[in-house]
Amino acid sequence: MDLGLRNKVALVAAASRGLGRAVAYELAKEGAKVLIFARGREAVEAARDEIASSTGGEVHAIVADVTADGHVGKVVSETSARFGPVDILVTNAGGPPAGPFEAHNWDTWERSVLLTLKSAVELTRAVLPSMRARRWGRIIHVTSIAVKQPVDNLMLSNSLRSAVTGFARTLANEVATDGITVNCLMPGYTRTERVEELADTTAKRDGLTRDDVLKRFEREIPMKRLGEPHEFAAMAAFLASERASYVTGQSIAVDGGWIRSLL
Repeated sequence: MDLGLRNKVALVAAASRGLGRAVAYELAKEGAKVLIFARGREAVEAARDEIASSTGGEVHAIVADVTADGHVGKVVSETSARFGPVDILVTNAGGPPAGPFEAHNWDTWERSVLLTLKSAVELTRAVLPSMRARRWGRIIHVTSIAVKQPVDNLMLSNSLRSAVTGFARTLANEVATDGITVNCLMPGYTRTERVEELADTTAKRDGLTRDDVLKRFEREIPMKRLGEPHEFAAMAAFLASERASYVTGQSIAVDGGWIRSLL
């Protein structure tokens, strides 16, 4: 299936590892020109080299921190200078710290707001004018299954990814007539460093091993296995494509059936 992504310009946040890296790989494989960024130079440059060599695509990497002043403008301006205006934006961020309500003071909440909510809002703000001018755009926010079915011990993630969902759903209506779609993707338990970190936190709390916790996660999933990053990335590539032109305002789970709700 031709997704119509050849020569589209994609900007993918937090793409040095995990889901962001997998999405960047998938878009590059489909022929998009991809700029990736993350905070760690060594990791993001290694990701760039691996994606470019594996796909033959045009991939550029820069070091940036979405919580730092001026860095959002930097990544968008560098993308435009390197490849042209952004057609596809994928917002993504490392998850905020795990823990119950009492574990987080307001300073932790504020840092998590910057990381999870403000980054999505400001990246969108930076790319939206050119998308509107060209009457085409795809905005994809990576959120979590937690927005539909809260996950125990993830007070910050449950709260702030839900805020991103509210922002995205409202914006989708505002830009629908401009040829721009806005959707959220909700990853379930996927084989990434983040899930391993969550498993370690839970294991420490409950006196278990990481393996014990990962097996517990698998028992909760109807498919009885963790997802793989490339399975999530395939859905992201579809939402970024010409084929998904009538899909907007949605939150789509890639979770092996973990969410139990009807809708």
